[in-house]
Amino acid sequence: MSRYTGPSWKKSRRLGFSILETGKELQRRPFAPGQHGANQRRKVTEYGLQLHEKQKLRYLYGMSERQFKNLYEKAGKMSGIHGENFIFLLESRLDNLVYRLGLARTRRQSRQLVNHGHVTVDGKHVDIPSYLVEPGQVISIREKSRNLTIVKEALEATISRPVYMTFDENTLSGTLTRLPMRDELLPEIKEHLIVEFYSR
Repeated sequence: MSRYTGPSWKKSRRLGFSILETGKELQRRPFAPGQHGANQRRKVTEYGLQLHEKQKLRYLYGMSERQFKNLYEKAGKMSGIHGENFIFLLESRLDNLVYRLGLARTRRQSRQLVNHGHVTVDGKHVDIPSYLVEPGQVISIREKSRNLTIVKEALEATISRPVYMTFDENTLSGTLTRLPMRDELLPEIKEHLIVEFYSR
């Protein structure tokens, strides 16, 4: 199954969860899309709840099912709590950190920046959105790309950045200073349901 590239607002309403992390998708119509979306009263099974939680996280980070499962399996080989390790790995993806630094307004935009070669890690050109950044590594926009309109607009719209990252506005570079704590990330996500889904 390939990566979803359709309307994110529709998916957010279907899942009852803001994929863009703005909450705008659910303000006007906080119910599922479609003619009968507001009147749906379906009983959700345990499997349905687990699938729902998995899809929330997969669409949030914009990944294909294969990528998602591979990263989940990698998290299982690490020491610590499987579900938490999985979220930390998702958060360490280069496209996500470019978005968290405020260099792009959405994760789709940050993936495009990385794909088109506008981003460097420790001064080296990296064009793989799924590249896992280690604590201490420096992410920056290439000097030639610093005047891009989308980067300027994203920086103007940025209100805050995560506490586990530092940012230098002069060089448009940021550093992942440490791995995030679980309570600093996605309080709405119940990762134990995702672990249960893949453990069936």
